[in-house]
Amino acid sequence: MSELSLSFDAGTIRVEGAEAIELPALDLESDPRSNTGRLPAVQYAQLVDRLREQGVSVDDRVFDLPDLDLDSAYQLREYQEEALTAWRRNDNRGVLELPTGSGKTVIGLAAIEALGTPTLVVVPTIDLLDQWGDELAESFDVPIGRLGGGTQQIEDITVSTYDSAYLRAEDIGDRFGLVVFDEVHHLGGEGYRDIARLLAAPARLGLTATFERPDGAEETVAELIGDVVYRLDPEELAGDYLAAYDIKRIEVALTPEERETYEQNQEIFTDYLAQSNIQLRSGSDYQELVKRSGTDPQAREALLAKQRARDVMMNAERKVDRLTEILDRHRADRIIVFTAHTDLVYRLSERFLIPAITNETAASERRRILDRFREGTYSRVVTANVLDEGVDVPAANVAVVLSGSGSEREFTQRLGRILRPTADDRRAILYELVTEETAEERVARRRR
Repeated sequence: MSELSLSFDAGTIRVEGAEAIELPALDLESDPRSNTGRLPAVQYAQLVDRLREQGVSVDDRVFDLPDLDLDSAYQLREYQEEALTAWRRNDNRGVLELPTGSGKTVIGLAAIEALGTPTLVVVPTIDLLDQWGDELAESFDVPIGRLGGGTQQIEDITVSTYDSAYLRAEDIGDRFGLVVFDEVHHLGGEGYRDIARLLAAPARLGLTATFERPDGAEETVAELIGDVVYRLDPEELAGDYLAAYDIKRIEVALTPEERETYEQNQEIFTDYLAQSNIQLRSGSDYQELVKRSGTDPQAREALLAKQRARDVMMNAERKVDRLTEILDRHRADRIIVFTAHTDLVYRLSERFLIPAITNETAASERRRILDRFREGTYSRVVTANVLDEGVDVPAANVAVVLSGSGSEREFTQRLGRILRPTADDRRAILYELVTEETAEERVARRRR
């Protein structure tokens, strides 16, 4: 057999001289006329291992990477060392699932230092692009590249948004030996998966507080990055490395008027399901109902009624009354109030004179609010979803969840916002307000 030649070409590995090799489980597409084959760049490491097992002589021209002399001043905590070791033992592949505030970024920096190879760090937001860029520049005495936020500069260590990495992956797939995906659950999105497929990097690290996705796409992420190799729950770090905390669930009743509106609209929805013999066992069943509403006026009215009922239970007036009590009780604390609705954020902001952060808040305004929260000028912030992840939120010790989804990830992220230890070792508290005798009770059980 002639020697095989491997090279990178637009997100694929080009294999020349592949006429006599067998590569089961790899997506090699052969062209016998040109005696070449191609397979996705993500399978580069598997290809090299398979060829080595078969004793095939290979001229590997996929990478020509420099060795980087990196030295950071970080000292890892015991659990961070354990996480890094678990990843190294898994052939430098896999996902680390650690609570918000536990120092996932520090582990990522340690992995970059340990491998000493050009690295691409992929993040979901501009805020994280800036945070990682600053941490990398402070940790390593090398130029730091940035892709995103108006900058397109590639260096041996580069941080990129998911969007920019998606656009550039097939061009830069042979530039990095390690890729770090922060908030790696985002990689489950249909388009973003191509980032991992088009990069040849053998070493892959995923960082997240909660790996699960509502659509189950974490299985696809595991195929591209590796399985979860180390996991810690907040409870395992509370009191030592994270603040000790309590979760207090408060049930509130609907007013008579709210109860009437809720029951009427909920009945419209359940009656339609019964008449149409529809059972909602999963998210896909609900999506089918949404599709049906495009042509069935009754289905559309049922969905609108369901939304009206949901709005009533999520935004119950007595939740606001209980919030008044909580804010009064915790006058000396730093508080973040979470809701599921932007309209409620603005209502609460006006009623309690609390700064509001929503997806409509400009980035500069959001930074200003968070800076003042950090320095103590503001002690309270109200938000709808945008502070759940991807933003460096200053330490708070009280969270109030007025409403939210059934996502475990969302709940864990919100809890993580109050787990950074305080100077006085103050115990953190998360209040979860739930409207009794409504579907919100099931939502709350699901996220816990």
